[in-house]
Amino acid sequence: MALVVLLRGVNVGGHRTFRPTTLAKQLKHLDAVNIGAAGTFVIRRPVTRAQLRAELVSRLPFNAEIMICQGREIVRVMSQNHFADQPTRPDIMRFVSVLSRRPRSAPPMPMSFPSSGTWLLRLLARDNRFVFGLYRRHMKVIGYLGTFDRLFGVPVTTRNWNTMTAIARVLGKGA
Repeated sequence: MALVVLLRGVNVGGHRTFRPTTLAKQLKHLDAVNIGAAGTFVIRRPVTRAQLRAELVSRLPFNAEIMICQGREIVRVMSQNHFADQPTRPDIMRFVSVLSRRPRSAPPMPMSFPSSGTWLLRLLARDNRFVFGLYRRHMKVIGYLGTFDRLFGVPVTTRNWNTMTAIARVLGKGA
């Protein structure tokens, strides 16, 4: 099955910028599909994780944390409804954070930030390397997201639920 690549901290605030469409073209031999501008790719041809990682390292103009998941992992977590009882409003965004590996320990869920008053970010559930949550559109949320590495003890990257849905659509097209 396909592999999904999530680059951490790229194209953010003018730091570590690159053109994901150019990288996807360079990985054409792997049938790479670029999803958005945050460094998310679906690799549809068979390749080992080690080979894929080596290809990415050689082509990126900077060092980056590279997280690689099996496509079937994404399909499995997308089939579960972790947001079933959660509000759907324009000011509340759904997200999935992907941990670089399974953490040795993790905080209890659900968890809200800040811990008192109106929440700005809420962690709902964790499924292996995937953490599901909600955030309100507010500048302080970036700071809370930045604490996830320390909270889980491993590098973490976050994607909007719409990005995960787009990945699942690409995977569903014969990947």
